Amino acid sequence: MLKLPELRIGNLVAKIPIIQGGMAIRVSMAPLAAAVASEGGIGIIAGTGLSVEELKTEIRKARELTKGIIGVNVMFAVREFADLVKAAIEEKIDLIVSGAGFSRDMFTWGKESGIPVVPIVSTAKLAHLSEKLGAAAVIVEGKEAGGHLGTLQSMREIVPQVKKAVKIPVIGAGGVIDGQDLAEVMKLGADGVQMGTRFAASDECSASMAFKEHLVNAEDKDIVLVESPVGLPGRGVQNQFTDRLMAGEDLRPSSCDGCLKHCKRNFCIMRALCYAQQGDLYNGLVFSGERVRKIREILPVRKIFENLLREVDKIS
Repeated sequence: MLKLPELRIGNLVAKIPIIQGGMAIRVSMAPLAAAVASEGGIGIIAGTGLSVEELKTEIRKARELTKGIIGVNVMFAVREFADLVKAAIEEKIDLIVSGAGFSRDMFTWGKESGIPVVPIVSTAKLAHLSEKLGAAAVIVEGKEAGGHLGTLQSMREIVPQVKKAVKIPVIGAGGVIDGQDLAEVMKLGADGVQMGTRFAASDECSASMAFKEHLVNAEDKDIVLVESPVGLPGRGVQNQFTDRLMAGEDLRPSSCDGCLKHCKRNFCIMRALCYAQQGDLYNGLVFSGERVRKIREILPVRKIFENLLREVDKIS
């Protein structure tokens, strides 16, 4: 029987070594983060695409719902990055996660506030730099993950390299859906896992039912990579929007909110993610990990944890 260790990040101790992925926009909000935290994992609110006041409200809501560990994930590529991270710090968030670019400043803010900072990295080199700058842990994301990707290499290849390069906790992310996946990543030497897509198909997820049903109906052939305006490939599930994008339809926005620091303007990523969250799959982009076919039902977070732990128990 595989015994799952606690996950220690700075002064935080999660009973179950699972971090819920921060899925923007408005996919992982207070209800999902709180539900995961209540089960002994680490719940994450996605700050990307929210206003400062909206983020503060979500953090307060999550605090009302759980006494567990709550973090915030803000994508470095957004113009509001600093304001959102500082707002989370003001609300005394438990930890800060960031990806889609790399911020040296956030380590300074973390040190000043005593809040652990956990960057998402895709190489041993960046993990080592993060540790030197003061990271409390690193999330190692491979090509299996949903959303913006920093590499097309498998997480299962990168985790052992990162483990050799750093002494801080290493969390594997990408393609972790069930107990077998969890056990496989822990056996690679990871101290924990990050899971996004499995929790996107949960009752507590704030996405529309159309979004969730699109995930549970997806097959291997439906997994696509799109070129995001952020300047990174993005992994998702084929739909009318990705078909239009790949057919070369002009999807450039007529107006721009200037939400990204740098934008290729081939389409508006914020609007595409918002539309998907609301259930508009003609105009919306549904981000998803590449093993989404393993998810066949929308479940409460508690049931997802029960299934994971039962599956892990069966593994010797």
